[in-house]
Formats: sequence, structure tokens, C-alpha cells
Amino acid sequence: MATRQNRNRPLATADGAREHARAQEGTRADAMPRVPPPEGLTWAETVASGGYTHKTLARGTELRLADPTGDACAHLLLFAAGRPWERLNTADTVKVQWQAYLGAGHLLLSDQGQVLASLIADTSGRHDTLCGTSTAARNTARYGDGSPHGPSPAGRELFKLAAAKNGLGPRDLPPSLSFFQGVRVDPDGALEFTGSAGPGTAVTLRAEQPLTVLLANVPHPLDPRPAYTCGPLEVRARPGAPTAPGDPLWNASPEGRRAFENTAEHLTARGAA
Repeated sequence: MATRQNRNRPLATADGAREHARAQEGTRADAMPRVPPPEGLTWAETVASGGYTHKTLARGTELRLADPTGDACAHLLLFAAGRPWERLNTADTVKVQWQAYLGAGHLLLSDQGQVLASLIADTSGRHDTLCGTSTAARNTARYGDGSPHGPSPAGRELFKLAAAKNGLGPRDLPPSLSFFQGVRVDPDGALEFTGSAGPGTAVTLRAEQPLTVLLANVPHPLDPRPAYTCGPLEVRARPGAPTAPGDPLWNASPEGRRAFENTAEHLTARGAA
């Protein structure tokens, strides 16, 4: 009898399941991609707390990340599209530019001396190149769970999921950087968590070559709040043009100019410039 009753339920048949699924068309959640994106955009998505996303972007694309509530923390990894062995190197990003604190005008560099992206606008000023993202072990110790589908996902676990969807594995994941939750180094070398600049801030990155972007929106590992606290992250991308030799950013520093020249030489050799 139970079997006959189940057969009469709408979702217990293929036809019923299909009709139920089709009835959801047009339903929107607060955090989801917009497909197709609004006119003029190539990517529009809101990433929930404990969520992740990924996308491959064309050279010149302007990627805007926004923190509407003041509690987002956008952990970022970049890979040269089609060449994942060239990836974001946070150590070189800091070392080559003599600067640990990111802001407008700074470059995100690979370990091959090339510019992956440039930071062209910033109203937050609270970012981190030093600590990386959270791990399953740390989140389990702090919140009781660090699994990617649990109540308090760790950034590295989410990056593993995003990486797998781009043909990458855990060994391909370098240290990440993060936006919207600040860290400063005290004179004695201790790391000080400075938190958010408040709601409504944003950063805009320019892709200086084709990129695969991985994003995880999770609390910063140094965030002292006892609860798993993270707000939504708004992601928007639009077509643009890469930095050219006449742009002030190209010549802002000798180190940056050389990185742009390395990038241009590589792209020209590949016929991609």
C-alpha cells in the first residue's frame, strides 16, 4: 500500500518531478548567479556566507567585488586560463612591490613575474595578503565543523570544490589573498586583525590576461568573533581593456613596468596580445 501511495505523489514519478522542476523557473534566491547577466555584464552573482564561485574571464575584464553589509570576506585565487601552473603568488605580490597592504594601483603577480590582475579601484582598504584562508581543522576547532557542506565551511575546502570544477586538484591551490577584512603587522611582528571598513565598500580588479578566478566567501581566519560571521559578497564583471603602455599604472614603478613588459612579451609570443 505504501508503494501505491508513493506512486501518487507528484515527485514520485518522472513526469511529476519534471513538472515540479519546471515550475521553479524564474524563482530567485538572495544568493545565486544571474543567468543571463544583466546587459553590459558578463558575470553577476551574489555569493552567500560560506559559499564559493568560479569563472574564467577574458583579458581586460573588470571584476568588481562589493561588501554590502560589512561582513563579507572574499578569498581570491587566480590562475592563467589554460595554464594553471601559472597562478597567483602572494609572496611575490608583496615582495616585488615592496608592499604588504593592497590598494588601488597595486598588481597581483604570478610566480613567473607576470601581472595576472591589477587593482584599479578600492573603497575598503581592509585586505590581507599574509594569512591565507581558513582550513577544515581550524574551523572544526573553532566552530565545530569545517566541512564544505556543513554550517561553517572552511575556505580551503570550498577552494577544493571550485578547483575540481576547473580540472584542478588540492596540490594546485597556493595561498590566497582576501578582501574586506584587514590585517596589519605590529612593530613586534604580531598580526593584528583590523576588521572591516564597513558596509558598502568595493574593489575592482582588471584581468591583464585571461584568468580563471576562484572565490570563497568565509570568515577571515583571524576574525575573533566566536560565531561564524560572514555577509554576502556581490560579484560583477564587465568587458574592458587591459592596461596599455601609456597608462599611468604601467609606469607607476620600475617593478610594475617590468611585470607588465613580461606579460606583454608572453602574450605577444602566444599571439594573444
